[in-house]
Amino acid sequence: MSYRLSLLDKSPVVTEEAPSAALQRTLQLAQQAESWGFHRFWLAEHHNTDRLASPSPEVLIAWIIAQTQHIRVGSGGVMLQHYSPYKVAENFNLLASLAPGRIDLGVGKAPGGLPLSTHALQLGVHADEKGSFAEQLRLLDNWLQTRAQDENDDEEVLRATPQPARPANRFLLGASEESAKLAAELGWQFVFAAHINGDRPLLEHSLNTYFTLSKGQRALVAVQVVVADSPAEADLLVSDLKHYHVQVKNGPSVNVGSLEQAERYVRQGGFSDYLIEPRTPSLLKGTAAQVHAQLEALHQNFNIDEFIIDTPIAEPVARHASLALLATHHLVEA
Repeated sequence: MSYRLSLLDKSPVVTEEAPSAALQRTLQLAQQAESWGFHRFWLAEHHNTDRLASPSPEVLIAWIIAQTQHIRVGSGGVMLQHYSPYKVAENFNLLASLAPGRIDLGVGKAPGGLPLSTHALQLGVHADEKGSFAEQLRLLDNWLQTRAQDENDDEEVLRATPQPARPANRFLLGASEESAKLAAELGWQFVFAAHINGDRPLLEHSLNTYFTLSKGQRALVAVQVVVADSPAEADLLVSDLKHYHVQVKNGPSVNVGSLEQAERYVRQGGFSDYLIEPRTPSLLKGTAAQVHAQLEALHQNFNIDEFIIDTPIAEPVARHASLALLATHHLVEA
């Protein structure tokens, strides 16, 4: 195969189990992903939900790098709107100092939750001082690159310490031409979130924009993948999978996984002028051979060299089997 596979994990919690069990599976999956040959293992950030146990990817990254050997580990991503860019830089400089050459910093624009958690995360923050997402990202980029100007005058230079010998690799997660332009401008790698927005013309346009403006760099693409022993079994695993897009007039819009979440988003945000639309999930499914054929087609058509795999199955056995089939086929055919 001529493309890499990496993995995005959200620590899904099965009904009536303790979150600690989901987190233990995340660790075991990272270790398994390393042995399977996945290139990266990324942790998502989600707030105020009993179904996902990962609100703090930085904490999980530290835990996982201590118990793996060589796989790159990172965030997919840190929801920057909630945090000080300086603090994010400190966190990832510290992680990069703990595991040189293994840390990825992926940053996203989405809130990672509904308005209640967003308000709580940003309590006391002055919106007029925070600036736009692009301004926050530029500040973060600056803190990640700042070095002491004068070793004899360290206390007069603000730096995000510790200063790692090999800083974290930087990725901007998005699904728009705007995000592609911003990533290219700052010299960050772009990750198109096709697992959230699978619009093929938008994908092609965004990737081409990034390729042109970054002078030949290729973006990564995140995709939802479900693999089973037969196409019928794969269909059954995703029969309940749904996506909804909430479009708010003159306000933030989101993609959510159920009508209930969409309605909750509207209520919590106090929105009165909005539209909730069902979206067909962007999903690659089937046997391992069928899914790899679809990945190969995307690779050939859009020059994608690396896919971030998101498996939208909470049930542990089926989820593990899906990834094992995908990885084992990839390794056998490579």
